[in-house]
Amino acid sequence: MKRVSDVAYWLLLVAMGMGMLYMVATVFWVAKFKIPSDSMEPALLEGDYLLVEKLTMGARLFDLKPAFAKEEFDIYRMPALGKVERNDILVFNYPFPTRKDSIAFDVMLYYVKRCIALPGDTLEIRNAHYLINGKDSGGNIEAQERLERLFREKRTKEYGIVTRSYPRDRKVGWSIREMGPLYLPRKGDRLPMNRMNYLLYYPLIEWETGRDLVWVNDSLVTSGGERLETYRFENNYYFVSGDKMENSKDSRYWGLLPEPYIVGRAWLIWKSVDEWGNMRWDRIGRIEKMGLE
Repeated sequence: MKRVSDVAYWLLLVAMGMGMLYMVATVFWVAKFKIPSDSMEPALLEGDYLLVEKLTMGARLFDLKPAFAKEEFDIYRMPALGKVERNDILVFNYPFPTRKDSIAFDVMLYYVKRCIALPGDTLEIRNAHYLINGKDSGGNIEAQERLERLFREKRTKEYGIVTRSYPRDRKVGWSIREMGPLYLPRKGDRLPMNRMNYLLYYPLIEWETGRDLVWVNDSLVTSGGERLETYRFENNYYFVSGDKMENSKDSRYWGLLPEPYIVGRAWLIWKSVDEWGNMRWDRIGRIEKMGLE
């Protein structure tokens, strides 16, 4: 009996140790996500299961209790071991879960999109094609050409495509066919607060400062009565896009992605199941930039 109990004791210790290792790995190294829609086809299919690595940007640390209660909380990051590159696929908390003009955090609402532009880049869309700093950028070129063809053939309504883009202001007049130039703020950038920059960045500034903003008499004014002639950004921001551009709710519509909302980079597919429950073995292990080779 003693020998049996000793074995059980050691098995329990091993199980506890494995559980601790799993929790540490989940918090600091890798997380699992399922692709719920077709917005990233052909790179990712509905029913793909991703491993998302956190080491490149550094794992996020925050208190789950206020996050679930939708109260204010701080997000901290471990030291980064790399950096995000254009065309990486990112998993992130969708920054506009309740209102189109107000950044909020929903701990259970995740999106998966491709990074098109980085902090410090200037993005444009011309004829539905992405340009970064005045040059062709990448992304899913076939999807960009397909979307432009739908515009030329005047078939966007047939496909249910919403054409008006961020910042949804008629005077700006941007669309998912012709958009920008849009500068992506880097942490520490100071920009003048003219009317155009107010329209482009007020959700970011309200989120960073916790103050409402209003444009009065050609000036940007906070809810505390302070006039902002310039603003210094406290975070980095990214522009992300779905690969299936005619069916993707991405930065073209809702704006820029704050860095603290990014979980990590898609690493590999560890499981893939089709709509009938059959395993798609040929998809397992494929890397995050697939679809652009």
